[in-house]
Amino acid sequence: MASQRKPYDTRRAFLKKGAAAAAGAAAVGSLPVERFAHAAGSDVLKIGLIGCGGRGTGAVRDAILSGHPVKLVAMADAFDFQLQRSLERLLANPKLRDKIDVPPDRQFVGLDAYKYVCQSDVDVVILATPPGFRPAHFVEAVKNNKHVFAEKPIATDAPGVRQFLAAVKEAKAKGLGVGIGLQRHHQNVYIETMKRLKDGAIGDINFMRAYWNGAGVWVRDRKPGMNELQYQVWNWYYFVWTCGDHIVEQHIHNIDVINWLKGTHPVKAQGQGGRQVRTGKKYGQIFDHHFVEFTYPDGSVMLSQCRHIPGCWNSVSEHAHGSKGSCHIGQGVIRDKKGKVIWRYRGKRNNPYVQEHYDLYASILAGEPINEGEYGALSTMTAIMGRMATYSGKEVTWETAFNSNLNLQPAEYSWDAEPPVKPDENGYYPVPVPGQTIAW
Repeated sequence: MASQRKPYDTRRAFLKKGAAAAAGAAAVGSLPVERFAHAAGSDVLKIGLIGCGGRGTGAVRDAILSGHPVKLVAMADAFDFQLQRSLERLLANPKLRDKIDVPPDRQFVGLDAYKYVCQSDVDVVILATPPGFRPAHFVEAVKNNKHVFAEKPIATDAPGVRQFLAAVKEAKAKGLGVGIGLQRHHQNVYIETMKRLKDGAIGDINFMRAYWNGAGVWVRDRKPGMNELQYQVWNWYYFVWTCGDHIVEQHIHNIDVINWLKGTHPVKAQGQGGRQVRTGKKYGQIFDHHFVEFTYPDGSVMLSQCRHIPGCWNSVSEHAHGSKGSCHIGQGVIRDKKGKVIWRYRGKRNNPYVQEHYDLYASILAGEPINEGEYGALSTMTAIMGRMATYSGKEVTWETAFNSNLNLQPAEYSWDAEPPVKPDENGYYPVPVPGQTIAW
């Protein structure tokens, strides 16, 4: 572990240059200066990255390309080779390198590396580690008065969701900005389509569909010398405590869109799933398909599918059906009951990954930081409830799911700790069995 660095020198008086740039992204606020987490002293927002994989590296790129005065000054990762690879990629990009200033004394490695970044003089931390670590990292960032951009999902179990929500409340009290990587909320086609649906364009909405069906994602082989916990953190997508299963890690995007449409979360879920094709040891313990029926408070139903099996029908999309017609939300297409297109989004197609960073930093610089933590947590919890239904084969209510005390995390975040799950004598990990597995 690298040693903690010395504090930065005192910085110049804070300039509100970002307020003008925030037009259309956030209202200019009237919060008192003492509530700003962006410490008085600079017109540059100093960023610390925690989690240097592809998504973390991409988030730094998106933050810089937002056009706001930001600079990456600290990085942390569980693995040094991952941090160095990320830094090399960022410095190799001529559009980014002038905004990268991370000398060795601000490079932190290990499972406790996040603390060094949160305790440093950064203004914003980007949380992009495997999601099982997210609650602890978010709590540390808020405790140290940092604005946060947290990738989705925000937890992998109900105790983690509750921990995150408590810190969201604290962040609001402190006036901290919290952005969540559910970028569809910042995507023009979704925003405009959602407005029309909420204004009654297809009447009363009683049925929704959501999909993330594809061939699957990367697999990482064990590197020489890795112990079991290191391997699970490295190949994190395939362990429930680190990933949450792909219904939580990936399908959350589509589930979140339907929650956004309904303005709330479901009250119950039932479904089925399994592991039929992706059965090898390298795939850890997660399912390769889930199918869930979610019921909302008004009785409307969402059918949710996610699948990681090559050669099948693929779709990443969300659909709404109402008394007057239907809508393909992501395409921005509304049809009447006879299937005729009555509205199509024809506006600008923005980059939502850049826009979500633009909106967060604009709000911070304007003095009225946005906070997306609550809907990020509730959509995560919805996906977890879906997983509980598929793992158990039983109907699960929101109250049962949200109040679950099933904690999937290790007792401590240390390379010497026992992993929460272990392989058997043949190298296979325990896989949930519907009808037998206790999922909450």
